[in-house]
Amino acid sequence: MTRSAPSPPGARLAAVLRELKDRTGLSLAQLADTTTFSKSSWQRYLNGGSLPPRSAVVELCRLAGEPADRPLALLGIARTDRTSHNTEPATTEPPVPPGSAAREGTGSPPETPPPATAPTDTTASGAAPIDPAPADIAPTHPSPSPHRRTTVLTALASLLALTLGALVLLQLLPPHRDQARPAPTPAASTTGPLCRHRSCQGKDPLTTRCGAGPETLAEHETATGAWVQIRYNPVCGASWARMWGAALGGRVEFRAGGADGRVHGARVTNRTEADTYVHTLMSVVDLRTSLQACFVPAAGGPKECFGALVGVTTAGTAP
Repeated sequence: MTRSAPSPPGARLAAVLRELKDRTGLSLAQLADTTTFSKSSWQRYLNGGSLPPRSAVVELCRLAGEPADRPLALLGIARTDRTSHNTEPATTEPPVPPGSAAREGTGSPPETPPPATAPTDTTASGAAPIDPAPADIAPTHPSPSPHRRTTVLTALASLLALTLGALVLLQLLPPHRDQARPAPTPAASTTGPLCRHRSCQGKDPLTTRCGAGPETLAEHETATGAWVQIRYNPVCGASWARMWGAALGGRVEFRAGGADGRVHGARVTNRTEADTYVHTLMSVVDLRTSLQACFVPAAGGPKECFGALVGVTTAGTAP
């Protein structure tokens, strides 16, 4: 039995999940190690073979550093569409004519008339006999047909699916740019960061889950069109830099704590990194710690540096 193709809403959700997975830069195996879901489960979710649970969508969005509102809305639409299309009428027997109910509806053998006696034209009193009415022509009042009940339930389910779909679509309307985004929901303990403060020093923000829902303190578009961001996770108490859109050989450097701080760097070494992004290791920081990120172009030339302070957000909107 071949697996059916995903529905249009399910296919759109799978495409968004693949895009988020690409933004994390993780392979399926790394994604399984970083989250609470297995490699085979992620493969089904990303290929549209099955719909993921809400917690899987939230974890992937946090690893990608993106809000989960739109993917969760698409998940709701896909679930509503699946529920609507899986409602099938139950198999019912064709309606039985009232006249045959006594013979076919009970499953008992057909009623046989009593043995005939010698034919007579009159009764003992001399009156003509009155034939008893056949039992199978008495008017009956059958109960509501199962087919009718199934039709009503199907109509109600379709109406409910349309109502839920309309409510979810309202959530997809783009907000005005001047409206503040809601504060990110704190991560649950089962999917929260794996390190805090000093234990995060020199570690990878993705494998420690510090890359889930960080703040962007500052960002800079380079002369070559690459973007560099300074990222900060207050739960982890750590900061790092990430870069995307750079050519092979491009490099980003990150320093925390001024000239005496340790420098962490990351270089674009393959086409996958060039198409997604690279990030440095983390440095432990406190409020008002000075941070600096520098872009080193692959073709050579001067560095492009910019800075930020922990707890002070100056970033605009990145593409």
